[in-house]
Amino acid sequence: MNNWILDRYKKLNNDFEFTECQLKQSFRINPLLSNEKEVLNSLKKQKVILEKIPFLDKAYWYEAPFSLASSPEYLMGKIYIQEAASQLPPLVLLKTWTKNSKILDMCAAPGSKTTQMAEITNDEIPIVALDSNQQRLQPLKNNIERLKLKSIVTYRKDSRFAHDLEIKFTHILLDAPCSGNYCVEKNFFTLRSIDGILERSKLQKELLRAAYKSLDKKGILVYSTCSLEPEEDELMIEWFIQTYPDMKLIDTELTIGDEGLTKVFETTLNSSLKLTRRFWPYKTETEGFFIAKLQKQN
Repeated sequence: MNNWILDRYKKLNNDFEFTECQLKQSFRINPLLSNEKEVLNSLKKQKVILEKIPFLDKAYWYEAPFSLASSPEYLMGKIYIQEAASQLPPLVLLKTWTKNSKILDMCAAPGSKTTQMAEITNDEIPIVALDSNQQRLQPLKNNIERLKLKSIVTYRKDSRFAHDLEIKFTHILLDAPCSGNYCVEKNFFTLRSIDGILERSKLQKELLRAAYKSLDKKGILVYSTCSLEPEEDELMIEWFIQTYPDMKLIDTELTIGDEGLTKVFETTLNSSLKLTRRFWPYKTETEGFFIAKLQKQN
């Protein structure tokens, strides 16, 4: 396949290989409502083929002869169907937390990562979940109810103005709206343009500005996208740490994925960008993804 996006990927990564994505379906187990062994045994009796995801806890790839969303385990909130790479940002953000933590999910709907964060923190820590789209908020509320979670407060609010809440958060997740990637969108290569990518990056900058204003001293910010475009990933974080020098990149502690790029086309970036993680689908067997973890110093 010849395409201008693929040409850029080859410039970013000499070893890049394009292969048609066949993403494995995956789910995580809700430890607040279920016993892992019982869930697995029940699914096996339903002829579901399971494979433990090695870089995640209580998460599995699966093949099922029916829609897993119709299973008792799903309907009772014991499992949540979620792509493997998508499960990593909450784990990176909440590597450490205390009962005094305050968590903000800036682009929360439909709630995959929001509900995961509630599970990680035993449904004990207040989580403020924002989304500007009323139609997207309803699935978020449905998922909160299905998983029987009580710690999440949802607001219909444009996260570019999150600081209006006048709350300083110890942990902020910004899983930013992005251009997506070729593993999850049909006709991705024909639908994307450089102007569209740059337009999306403008919104991401506004969201990052709002995240900075809402982050408490020593607070942790995780920025993630399902995009492989450097304008939305490494170049975005380069801009952010230059604009806000008291934001320091820290190690994600992930073993999956490549180090972030420190050279994008002809531009050399801050060496600390190595601390970010970039997920090339042909290497990770997940969707394309990018994760950066930062801490506010002042």
